[in-house]
Amino acid sequence: MNRGERDQSAGYTIAIVGAGPRGTSVLERLLSALENDGADAGRASRGRALNIVVIDPYDPGPGHVWSPHQSRLYLMNTPALFPTVAPERTRADSAGLSFEQWRVSGGDGAALNAVEAAELAAMGPGSYPPRALYGRYLLHVYSRVVGRLAAHPGVASIRHERAEVTGLHRNGSDYLLDLLPFTAGPAGGPATPGDPGELHADAVVLGLGHVPAHPNPKQAAAGEHAAEHQLHYQPPNVPADVDWDALPEGEAVLVRGLGLNFFDVMISLSVGRGGEFKPANAGAGRTLDYQRSGLEPVLYAASRRGTPYRAKAQVDAFIPDSITLDYLSFEAIHQLAADGAPGEPAGRVSFEAHIWPLLHRDVLATYYRTMVRTTPGRIGGDPAAFLRDFEAVLDAPHRNGDQVWLSQARDLVLERAPEAGWLNVPAMAHPFAGQGFACDADYQQAVLEYLEADALGSARGEDDPLKMAIAAMNAGRMVVKRLVAEALVVDSSRMEEIQGWFEPLVEGLASGPPVQRIEELAALSRAGMVRFIGPDPVFSLDIESGVFTGSSPWVDADAVGARYLVEAMMPANRVMQSASELLTQLLADGLARPYPMTTADGEQVPGSGLDVVGPAYRMVDAAAMPHRAVFVIGLQLSSAQWGTAIAAEAGADLGDGARTIGDAQAIAGELLRLAGLR
Repeated sequence: MNRGERDQSAGYTIAIVGAGPRGTSVLERLLSALENDGADAGRASRGRALNIVVIDPYDPGPGHVWSPHQSRLYLMNTPALFPTVAPERTRADSAGLSFEQWRVSGGDGAALNAVEAAELAAMGPGSYPPRALYGRYLLHVYSRVVGRLAAHPGVASIRHERAEVTGLHRNGSDYLLDLLPFTAGPAGGPATPGDPGELHADAVVLGLGHVPAHPNPKQAAAGEHAAEHQLHYQPPNVPADVDWDALPEGEAVLVRGLGLNFFDVMISLSVGRGGEFKPANAGAGRTLDYQRSGLEPVLYAASRRGTPYRAKAQVDAFIPDSITLDYLSFEAIHQLAADGAPGEPAGRVSFEAHIWPLLHRDVLATYYRTMVRTTPGRIGGDPAAFLRDFEAVLDAPHRNGDQVWLSQARDLVLERAPEAGWLNVPAMAHPFAGQGFACDADYQQAVLEYLEADALGSARGEDDPLKMAIAAMNAGRMVVKRLVAEALVVDSSRMEEIQGWFEPLVEGLASGPPVQRIEELAALSRAGMVRFIGPDPVFSLDIESGVFTGSSPWVDADAVGARYLVEAMMPANRVMQSASELLTQLLADGLARPYPMTTADGEQVPGSGLDVVGPAYRMVDAAAMPHRAVFVIGLQLSSAQWGTAIAAEAGADLGDGARTIGDAQAIAGELLRLAGLR
């Protein structure tokens, strides 16, 4: 047949583009629907049997980011009990299960190697698994699901194409995909590309996950400087893809960013170079010492806040059992939107005016309740009476003075509990804001004390007021995530408030690493292997000496010079910045467009994700027309949803914490309907 022609009698072909966690969830939900919705041989004979083609240059299941072959040093930032790609198993014959169920079962019959088996045996529900081990779980779920799909009478075939999709085109009533095949290289990764090919498909699911991105202006300038002056610049990348050997021992290395990727940089260039952390008994907050190998570089790290993300509390729960949200709820905001929120379009609310005041109350209530329970001596007079009066302030109605409660609550704390002090929640985003340091040594000591205090707080778990206040904010984040996904928040509030200041606040407080990483960072700081530049850093190039420099306006110290600069972050998740050949082609050809967002002035601007309608999130073209059978799931939904990088929560409702599985279920249902199997 010629290009563009296909055999219509060959069944209904579904192309799953991207075989990481989201693509695996689509396959699992497709299997569940086939097995439970009566899509048997009789119905298959009336519809079109499915030909499923899974397309990914990496191993399907784990995909790129979760490769089981990556370093065991890289840890997840969620505990074992949290993540899943399938609803929790309720029957012994279910193909899918959560990671925690897989852990408890000892691998669910997977042929684990000795390292994997030992890691699994040593873990508890609150442990933070190596990403490679989570990749092994994903591979197991994928393999079980594919085996069952292959045996189902409604499925004519299922196969994995080790290829990258470089183009997607309308082809009459179906689609034509351009493929660049790969030959598998060592450790399951893509190696040499083959000859381009093509695939006809009736339906396409885009579960692309993390894709390359073009640099922003600062990153582009750093890359240009490096090329011009023979320096080394590492742009944003998946940590497992970075050549850490390119950073020589003993050299100064500037690191831009103190988020989650920073901890991968830190561990790769310490333990990854033969160094060791050893138990220490040197007082409160100091549990580890670092023993050098002599092969490490010295890291000079900085971020706008001046400190790394806070460690998670040591609790066997994603949201501790003691956390309740008494003020913020989805139902309350939904009802407010339905009744008509003042100043907002019908059915919509804004974050600062309507959501944050309730969540702010919950955060403060949790903080002072925990303090009264654990350290009542910090409350003057009768702690129980203080708490009753404090909650009465939070409960009191106001007419239009919606912020009056906040000043009244602060005044009550300062008068009745001065030792406890006022918890300035927004200020937690910048712990050293407005504070100058007369010398570098003062700043290093301040950050070290911050790290040690953070580790101590995490170790106290549910008995630490600050960690529980953060847990309440994290619980509220999940409510906000649902409110955004159900289109209850106006676009301008999304951009200016949620993404503008709330996201950096909650990410830095609630999305941090396990406490192990903070204790290790403190040990590296004491050993002089990691040094901190300061808040609001300035990175530039010293033309005269031909090196990158880093300095902070808040620390009176010489600028640090280095021939090496590392961006400790992932590539940006913005479709207009994407370097993906597929996404670039879709936008250029008008087959897709960015999600249009409306500013407070009524201007339309492109959002970070693709425009879709849904669920089931059909992709929308440049003429504002949805495709009949192209669906989007995962990171490229970052405008229609918020927090798309967060995994599905085991045991959560499909419309709430496990929404990504709900998205997969909606897509699976549409695929079966289009094929005539539902």
